[in-house]
Amino acid sequence: MVSTHDPQRPDPDALLLQIKKQEESQRRGKLKIFFGASAGVGKTYAMLEDARKRAMDGVRVLVGYAEPHIRPETEALLLGMDILAYKIIEYNGTTLKEFDLDAAIEKAPELILVDELAHTNAPGMRHTKRWQDVAELLAAGIDVYTTLNVQHLESVNDIVERATGVKVKETLPDSVFQSADEVQLVDLPPEKLIERLEEGKIYAPDRAAAALRHFFSMGNLLALRELALRRTADRINQDIDTLRQGHAAAKASAVSERIMVCVGPSPFSANLVRTAARMAAAWKAPWIAVYVEVQTSSGLSEAARQRVTRTLNLAEQLGGEVVTLAGVSADVEIIAYAQRRHVARIIVGKPAVRGWRRWLHRSFVDRLIQRSGDINLELIREDADRTSTAPLRSETERWDLRGLTWAFAIAGFNTALGIILCHVLGLSNINVIMFYLLGVIWISARYSRFVGTMTAVVSVALFDFTVVPPYYSFAVSDTQYLLTFAAMMATGIYISMLATRLRRQELLARSRQQHVEMLLKSSRELIVCSDHKTLLKVSVEHVAEFFASPAGVILLGPAGRPVVAHASPDLVLDDKELGVADWVIRHGEKAGAGTSTLPSARAIYLPLKGVRSTLGALCLIPATSAQLTYPEQMRTVESFAAQMAMAFERIMLSEESQRAWEQTEREVLRNTLLSAVSHDLRTPLAAITGAATSLLQAGDVLTAEIREYLLHTIAQESMRMERLIGKLLDMTRLEAGETRVARELFDVGEVIVSAVDRWRQNDQHRAFKLDIADSLPQVSGDPLLIEQVLSNLIENAMEHAPSESPIEIQAMTRGSMVLIRVMDRGPGLPPHDTQRIFEKFFRGGANASRSAGLGLGLAICRAIMQLHQGSISARNRDGGGAEFQVLLPTLTG
Repeated sequence: MVSTHDPQRPDPDALLLQIKKQEESQRRGKLKIFFGASAGVGKTYAMLEDARKRAMDGVRVLVGYAEPHIRPETEALLLGMDILAYKIIEYNGTTLKEFDLDAAIEKAPELILVDELAHTNAPGMRHTKRWQDVAELLAAGIDVYTTLNVQHLESVNDIVERATGVKVKETLPDSVFQSADEVQLVDLPPEKLIERLEEGKIYAPDRAAAALRHFFSMGNLLALRELALRRTADRINQDIDTLRQGHAAAKASAVSERIMVCVGPSPFSANLVRTAARMAAAWKAPWIAVYVEVQTSSGLSEAARQRVTRTLNLAEQLGGEVVTLAGVSADVEIIAYAQRRHVARIIVGKPAVRGWRRWLHRSFVDRLIQRSGDINLELIREDADRTSTAPLRSETERWDLRGLTWAFAIAGFNTALGIILCHVLGLSNINVIMFYLLGVIWISARYSRFVGTMTAVVSVALFDFTVVPPYYSFAVSDTQYLLTFAAMMATGIYISMLATRLRRQELLARSRQQHVEMLLKSSRELIVCSDHKTLLKVSVEHVAEFFASPAGVILLGPAGRPVVAHASPDLVLDDKELGVADWVIRHGEKAGAGTSTLPSARAIYLPLKGVRSTLGALCLIPATSAQLTYPEQMRTVESFAAQMAMAFERIMLSEESQRAWEQTEREVLRNTLLSAVSHDLRTPLAAITGAATSLLQAGDVLTAEIREYLLHTIAQESMRMERLIGKLLDMTRLEAGETRVARELFDVGEVIVSAVDRWRQNDQHRAFKLDIADSLPQVSGDPLLIEQVLSNLIENAMEHAPSESPIEIQAMTRGSMVLIRVMDRGPGLPPHDTQRIFEKFFRGGANASRSAGLGLGLAICRAIMQLHQGSISARNRDGGGAEFQVLLPTLTG
């Protein structure tokens, strides 16, 4: 078989994805970045100059925020332009001027200028960073011009620090730069830049002199210019690749190597992440930042935990996938995960341990190299800021006073026991060693490794002091005891390490089990929820219980304003908090406490994202400010939000499906009704029209008998139409619940006779056989409705039975019920339709084609019997014909 696949043909899935991206980009605003190596190269000037040209072309331009830098030529370009007023923020006694995002969106210009993209907003603003303000403007469909210096790119932050000796605090994710629709490099040679600085065109003279001595040195400017040119070149290559993909000119490349970077509490981890981002960008490869939780919650200091969280957030901002694992051994978990994800290259920091300590203790990197197999390892030299003195382990673990107290107590007890065994009972001091080791095991199983090691050291010292001759002295008379001490010390420390590892493994397993059990329980309960009210209640209870914090769910109300759909009793949200929830629902991004968007809020809000839209927001007020800074805690609350969103959407889809089914049923019913009405009303109308026309046109020549016959036809067919329309109205009232049962005590026999008399008047030739038992108990109900049931059954029997065949009606007692049987000798019922005949518009039987009814009579009978807590059924009679049975509860029943 010859393959017809064309290797030059583009991938259809890739084309669909590209079309989808193009549609999204058409709805979003366009971002243009004026990019430079440093301040003073003319970025703001170039931006304003370009904007003025656009304004002359008829584009509505708004200056949202521009830094004039006290430069006359820049201020001159602002003259005559529409300038947005600053948002004034008072902070610590200082007045700050910030960009007013809400006012800009309200003005809705076609193009807005927002200077200083990497700027950090004042506390209290909606977003922490200005680039987040710009992202919201773009989402609103507004084009944005902005400026950026190369040193503010997060991925080159460490390179800039090494090259210039200055650590830049204001940075932004590289993804913002890469997502720009256009990047314009504003370049100026270092010599010209220094000349402008000396002339006072960039900073005031006193500031300019300090800048020349520090940041604006020739070496620094050359390094920054090179970085800016490199980043611009990378951006051009990115645009060329995108263009090639759009024209399907490039062959499908092989699968890119996946890169993994190991993240830990070290200050150097941030530089590792930046290195991984640069390598991934250069190789166009996906990359993962992995952190392995090998300590319990109290194992790391708070500063170290916050550092881990910041590093993982940095990786996410730079476009990496963030993964948090849990295990006892970091190297084992790293390699196992790398093999599962087909990682080709692992980036890890080069160990700082040197000399004899490296031989004494194998580092994490050494163990990683041993297990790596076919995976390549990239070792990056640690050159992080050494001024950070925050401890990796918490002081609680280092100085556990309770543990140390128990350690000395156990060692003292074993010493007293050894004195008794050796000095009183005369046993060998070797027997005492086992008691000391048992104490080390007991302490290590309950407290930290430091406490366990201290127990081992103290135990050896007391053993030497009390039971090794010469007694009550640290001197040793026999050198063989030195070997005993060494073995005892090594055994004690090793036992302490093993016991601590087992305890840590137990705590990790218990924590993991708790998370899994809670999520599993939540998932099971959410699956069985069939309505929104129950779902909200179950969701909030689980989240509040797991995090021991107030929780709630916010949805958009009918007026489009956020409302608390369900919440813990102690959750109170003011208008400001509801405003945060409203932003989360409308933008589909998390915000609030612990995030970079509206961080001043008391609670954190996570969007409940469905496939089609954001359904609402999950609100959680953390018990402590650091509760959700832990990666595993944030991952858990996001899992809860994802589960809730899936359950919400499942119920919504179920309701939509039900509504669609009901709509289909209504359409079928409407079509059936129109078909039935048009058919069944046409026959009597035709008869009435024909008879009336004959009387009008030939009434004088017709005989009296013919005129009487025609008038009788008009009257009979009119009554037939009246019955048809009456049944339609009765069915409508029954389905709408408008029919009320006027209950009273009545005699069933009288109702039967009344119904038969009505039909005897219409058909005097039809015979009826009545068999009504004596002393029937009275029935509580509406006699008129029951008479209508019997009338419909009699009509149905008369319609299907031969005219010479009598209609049989019996009434008797069956237990606490009264049984009424209406029987005929017609063709009977289809064997499989004895239940369907009670459905609306169903007309079965051998003579269904000539049936004159709408198929509503039996449906009306069933509805009336349900109102009376009775029942109606049908079956075929022996010997032919049909039998309908009506059961009515008696007064005693």
